[in-house]
Parts: sequence; C-alpha cells; structure tokens
Amino acid sequence: MKIDDNTILNNGLAALRIEKEGLERTMSLLGDGFVKAVQLIMACKGRVVITGMGKSGHIGAKIAATLASTGTPSFFMHPAEGVHGDLGMLVRGDVVVALSFSGETDEIKMILPIIKRLGLPLISITGNVKSTLGEKGDAVLDASIQQEACPMNLAPTTSTTVALALGDALAVALVHERGFKAEDFALVHPSGSLGKRLLLRVSGIWHTQGELPVVTLGTAIKDLLYTISDKKFGCTAVIDEAGKLCGIVTDGDLRRAMEKHTNVMALSVADLMSKNPKTIKPEALAVEALKMMEEHSITSIFSVDADYRPIGIIHLHDLLKAGIA
Repeated sequence: MKIDDNTILNNGLAALRIEKEGLERTMSLLGDGFVKAVQLIMACKGRVVITGMGKSGHIGAKIAATLASTGTPSFFMHPAEGVHGDLGMLVRGDVVVALSFSGETDEIKMILPIIKRLGLPLISITGNVKSTLGEKGDAVLDASIQQEACPMNLAPTTSTTVALALGDALAVALVHERGFKAEDFALVHPSGSLGKRLLLRVSGIWHTQGELPVVTLGTAIKDLLYTISDKKFGCTAVIDEAGKLCGIVTDGDLRRAMEKHTNVMALSVADLMSKNPKTIKPEALAVEALKMMEEHSITSIFSVDADYRPIGIIHLHDLLKAGIA
C-alpha cells in the first residue's frame, strides 16, 4: 500500500516537533547541576571519561569526541568492558560522566562503587534524577522527557537527542570557560580545512631556489620568455643589481605589450615589468595569500626576505592542492 506523501512528511515533522519539545523541557530544567558539572570538569587534573550502555553509549562516544576536539581531554569507556578490566583506564584526577536514561542500567551500577572508591567526581546524565545513578552523582543533569518521538514510545529518540544536546552544552560552556579559540581548534584538526586555513604558512607550500622564476633588469627578452615558460608560474620576478625585487613580468604584461608594439623583442625588461608587485612574508598564513590573490585578481605572489630579495613564490594552484582555496 502506497503511503500518502503528506503523511510521510507529517510523520517526520511530528517526530521533530516532539524532540524539539524535549529540548525545550531540558532547557527549562537546566540549573545548578549543569554549573557544578562544568566546574568539576574545569577542575579536572586528568581526563573526562564518558560511559554508557546501548544507545546511551553511542551518544557518550560522540560527547567524548566533541569534548576532546574542543580542548577537554576525554575518551569513552564501555561499562561492560569496564568490569572486565577497562576500569584500569581510570586514574585519580579523572572525572566520570555516566549516561543512563533509566539511571538503573546494570553495567553502570556495577562500576559506580569503583568510581567512588577512586574518589572520582561523577556527573550523571539521566532521565530519572531519583534513580541510583541520579542519587550517586556529584552533579546531575536532568535528561527526563515526556515522550519519545517513536510512535510506540519505546525506541530511544527524544531521550538520546536530549542527552546529546546536554553533552554539546557542556562542551560549549567549557569552550567559553577555557577561552578555547579557533587556533586551538585547528591544532587538534590539522588535516581538516579549518586547521589548514589557520595553521598552514606560505613557507609550507611555496616554491624556492631552483624553482623560483627570476630575471635581472638587463636580461634579454628572449631569455625572459624562456624563464616564464620554463618555470610555469606565468610570471617572473625582476631584480636589480642588489638582488632586490623591483618588478614583475606576467603573461598578461607580455600580451598587452604585443598589442601595443610590433617588435616586443626590442623592448627592455623595464619596459614590460609592473613595478611595486604584491609580496607576502614567508610566515604569513597561506589563507592570507589567497585573500590577496582574490582582492587583486592575481594568481601568484612572491615572498621576500628582510632585504626585499625574492626567496619564494606561491601560486593559486598550490593553495588549491593544499585545500585552502
């Protein structure tokens, strides 16, 4: 039997509406327990250990990953594995965050005495604050809901959304407390696009020495053409007698010269070059080079040393390959 399209859409909207109501309820319940949880984690000298069974375990693993990527050392410990040796992961100075909607999950209850024996602060995220887990927590986050989005009110849906949101709320609050910045995020995401944009320097992807296209003011035009063609950057730096950058000649400069002059070979390098070319420092972020290229509609930028001698070149293709552009 074909289900009406509107019915499908309405079922989806109903699920989202129920979960939204669950989050609104959680917001109204957020209070001293949340403040205490953040304070306990900020005072933590070790790691934040997240634990939970079943769907709560999946949510816990994601919370641990979020905390770790935002400046709070954290990992997930499976409670069933915990009672078979993984409790050895816990050391004094850690903080434990345990998730259980019922608060009576057997595997969680089994590890609570060990947590207490080690003197580790316990943050409980539970849908029943009067449960065993709720009563044992040093800080308790109320994750109770009025109904699951599941039409049978059985499958964890709203409850897992609420638990995940509480984990995100903890992570965000900790970001603010630690003064965690984008540069810090980049350090733990060096391969991601944000990490590259915030960490990669011009000197990390530039071309230097034998790859550098350079001619002098006295270079013959045929040799200038050879340099531009051989180095494949579509341009060449022009240096004076002291080796300082005094101009740049690009493919565009050559085309414009050919439109104006019948014999380009009779011209000098000084006739062709553009003076005061854009330059960038070796330690500048690669993303700054991209910004300059976009602002000035150019595809290459030379980098110079303290004496204004060209020491490297970066091309738009380098930025593309690095995942910056």
